[in-house]
Amino acid sequence: MNTALSPRSTSRSSVGSLKRAAKTRIGAVVALGLASIAVAAVAGVAIRGGGEGDAPLTPVVVVDGLRGRPLAAAPPRAPRPLPPDARVAAARRWAAGRGGVVAFATYDRIGGVRGLGARRTFVSASVVKAMLLVAYLRAHRDEPVATTAPALDPMITASDNDAADEVYAAVGDAGLYDVARRARLRDFTVAGHWGNAQLSARDMAHLFFQLPRLLRGAHREYGIALLTGVVESQRWGIAAVVGHRWRVAFKGGWRTTELGQLVHQAALLRSRDGRRRLGVAVLTDGDPSLAYGIETVEGIAARLLRPAR
Repeated sequence: MNTALSPRSTSRSSVGSLKRAAKTRIGAVVALGLASIAVAAVAGVAIRGGGEGDAPLTPVVVVDGLRGRPLAAAPPRAPRPLPPDARVAAARRWAAGRGGVVAFATYDRIGGVRGLGARRTFVSASVVKAMLLVAYLRAHRDEPVATTAPALDPMITASDNDAADEVYAAVGDAGLYDVARRARLRDFTVAGHWGNAQLSARDMAHLFFQLPRLLRGAHREYGIALLTGVVESQRWGIAAVVGHRWRVAFKGGWRTTELGQLVHQAALLRSRDGRRRLGVAVLTDGDPSLAYGIETVEGIAARLLRPAR
């Protein structure tokens, strides 16, 4: 037997149908949203913004269907000291096994001064000629390079002592001390003649690193070109082992002392891409021969600077 539906029953039935339809539509919307999030999750990020007047498009991390914080760019890698600490340690170990008195120093803005016996003072020999060069060029910085003393070239490229005497007569102790002050040297002394100068590996590494600052304009190019153009017979030591990775401006020095043979070298190294530079100095005394001292300089420089094979 059929029973007629009351108005109240009909009303309840309609309401139930409407609720079920609404739930179905909501479920579809939710499902569509979850599907979109899942697609974004597969891609790794969702993109936010970008409409007219909006902030720039920002990648957003999607984790388990949740919008996370914007992806942060990887921080730039901090520059590392040159040379690496392991190379400095290797050079120290090798230097400790050499005869005579050995000191070396490296200087860059990140690692500062590192080395062995970096503050020990030595007779300068011809390494101080680099300071004579800077002192003269600074004293004549307002003059054209063409009018600079002709003695500068042989003094640096061939280590000519008579030329150094001529330049020293023009700048004197006062000129050398002015360079020492501007380069923030700590151990430098001189009295009465350039050959009496005393200096440390720390000072020479610091001086050569500062050359681009101490010299200006055309005088900078000229001075560094002289230090780069040392004659072939004197291109031993640091210049002989660094290869093509660096551009090298340097000055060596050698003489006999009461201890034996003295052999020094200091250099400015500039990377080929122009991003980094490094000051290096190796000072030795009491070597049994010039060849032995050169071997010491080259052995230390190779451990500091030679590219890994």
